[in-house]
Amino acid sequence: MATKSRAELMKENRIKLIAAARKAFAEKGFAGASMDELTASVGLTRGALYPNFGDKKGLLAAVVEQLDGEMAQRAKAAAATAGNDWEKLIAEGIAYIEMAMDAEVRRIVLLDGPAFLGNPSQWPGQNSCLESTRQSIIKMSASGVIKPVDADAAAHLLNGAALNAALWIAASDDPQQALPKVIEVFRLLASSLLTRSGKEESD
Repeated sequence: MATKSRAELMKENRIKLIAAARKAFAEKGFAGASMDELTASVGLTRGALYPNFGDKKGLLAAVVEQLDGEMAQRAKAAAATAGNDWEKLIAEGIAYIEMAMDAEVRRIVLLDGPAFLGNPSQWPGQNSCLESTRQSIIKMSASGVIKPVDADAAAHLLNGAALNAALWIAASDDPQQALPKVIEVFRLLASSLLTRSGKEESD
């Protein structure tokens, strides 16, 4: 039987540790999760953590990156059946906001993530979402669906609105009650970009 290389073992350990951390952070929160228990749960020692992630915060960053990527894919999937480019853009934003109701997303990405990793708008995973929104803005502006606006500014503001809406819901004492209010305001804010013909098309 062939012996696995160091790189292969590190890759396997990384996958195991992210899966274990995701479960532990969701159940106990970042601060409450024990690294000794976490590593032992997948048959590793605490020493396996450092070459892969540096420290506990590095492990959280890896888990957040994985979840953030999944959230982006879920948002795109939710928008796939929308009728036009505008509806797709709004559907993506609303899907992202609604993910604040997911217990795992709420705890790890929206509560512990900002608390221990800083401003979510600066996370690497946000860049691809931002660029996707920017391209949609450019396309719709060129076709007259939305008013001529700076694509970078509009993309940052729209994505920021969805992100901050999700953060607000996650921190709310009553997320279920907050959700429809936030979605209504998000729609109103976004619709200010539409031209008259764009509004007629979206109705």
